[in-house]
Parts: sequence; C-alpha cells; structure tokens
Amino acid sequence: MRYNHLILILLLIIVSCTIAAQPRLRTPEIHVGAQAGVMASTVIFKPTIQGAEFPNVLLSPSGGLVFRYIGHKVCAIQVEANYMQRGWIEKTDNVNYTRQLDYIEIPLLMHLYFGKRSIRGFFNLGPQIGYCFRDIAIGTSNPQYKHQYSDIQKPFDWGLAGGLGIYYQSYKIGLFQLEARCNYSFGSIFNNQKTDHFDFANSLNVSLNLAYMWQFKVK
Repeated sequence: MRYNHLILILLLIIVSCTIAAQPRLRTPEIHVGAQAGVMASTVIFKPTIQGAEFPNVLLSPSGGLVFRYIGHKVCAIQVEANYMQRGWIEKTDNVNYTRQLDYIEIPLLMHLYFGKRSIRGFFNLGPQIGYCFRDIAIGTSNPQYKHQYSDIQKPFDWGLAGGLGIYYQSYKIGLFQLEARCNYSFGSIFNNQKTDHFDFANSLNVSLNLAYMWQFKVK
C-alpha cells in the first residue's frame, strides 16, 4: 500500500514539473464539455475467483463532465467528474452472477497534446479518486463461496488513469474528441488485512469515450 501512495506522489510531482517547464501560451485555452461512452470492467482478485477471469467482463455505460485548461505549449491540466458503472461477472456451468458498482469518479490528468490547431492527438495521465454510491447484485451466486458476495467494505477508491485519443476542433461548431482510456484502482473493494480472505480486490476498467467540448476565450 505504501508503494502505491509513493507512485501517486511521484506522478503528481512529475506532472507539476512537466507543466511548469513548458513555455506559456500568449492566449490560454479553456474547454468545457461532456463525454459519454462504453466501459469494460472487471475486478482482479487474489485469491482468484472461478469464472471471473477474462473475457468475462461487465459492459456498462460511463459519462461525465470535462474541464481542460491549456496554459502552456504541449501540456495542459484536465479535471473531470464522471459516472462509472464498474463490477465483475462470474460465469460457470452453475453460476451466472453480475455485480454492478456505481461510482462517482474525479480524475486529475496531465493532458499532453500534439498536432495542428484544428486536429490534435493527445495523451492523458494522472491520479483519480472515486466513491461507490450504489451496489447491485444480479443472478445466481456460487454456494461454495461467500467472500465476494458480501457488501462492499471500502467504497472509497483511488488509482491511476491513462488514455490516448484524437480531437477535431472548429471555432464554429466546437471540439469533438475520441479517447480510449484505462483505469486501475490501487484501493481494494474488500478488506485486505492479513486476517481477511482477499489479499486484494482491485478494479480494472477499459473505456471508449466520445466528448463534445466548447472553448471559452480568455482575455
């Protein structure tokens, strides 16, 4: 756990130093908008759970609000507030179980961009925090096990997000963006002390998102 905290602290330092080292833009850019997409989600358990391995993943919607401030060449800051439906699926001959975990997530991302003014590629990377506000179980569980079917014991989540994408920007109609992103949680959803069953139970999510954003002029 201490190593995970160290990774996030080092990442924040790298993000801050990278942005500060870039030359400032004469006219900063501010973009505000919304995004929506589809996400494939699972939970990595140790010990593993039979039937919950890839390719048994939960497909669900995601979406939220985006704020981006570009004050330097090549580098920017992006903050989001997202709804994400995470969870996992168990499928065997006798078990068909789905666990849906609804989260509010806030990523703080370093946004690196390249290309022309109208068409740019980009890379996002940074820490995220989240909170599980709803827990839904659907289907038939495995009667031989009980640990993964209990209520979520750690609703607060923290982890790392990274994505690649491209966007087209027009002064008249706004900005259209497509991004593929991966989110990994360092926080376990169940207790993971030495006396607990799980060593860890961490969420892993891959999503494809389409965003529409509008630029506000800064004087």
